[in-house]
Amino acid sequence: MNDTVHELDVRRLLCPMPVIKTQNRIRTLATGDTLKVVCTDPGALNDIPAWCRINGHEVLETGEQGNEVFVVLRVGEDNGALF
Repeated sequence: MNDTVHELDVRRLLCPMPVIKTQNRIRTLATGDTLKVVCTDPGALNDIPAWCRINGHEVLETGEQGNEVFVVLRVGEDNGALF
C-alpha cells in the first residue's frame, strides 16, 4: 500500500468544481495514494463521496473544520474515470 498523502485546496469553488478538480487531481496520482480535499462548499461532503463510489475510490474520512469541509480518499485502480 502506498503511504503518499496529497492535499487539494478547492476552497471558494462551488459545485461542480470541487468534484471536477478532484477528478483531475486523481488522474495524476497512483493507486493507493491518499488525497485530502479541502472545500468551503458543504455540498462537497455528499458530492465527492458519491463520485468516489461510482468511480471505485475509497472514502476514508469526511468532516468539518470551522467553515471548511474535507474529504480524505484513497485512489482506486480506475483513476482515469470520467465524471
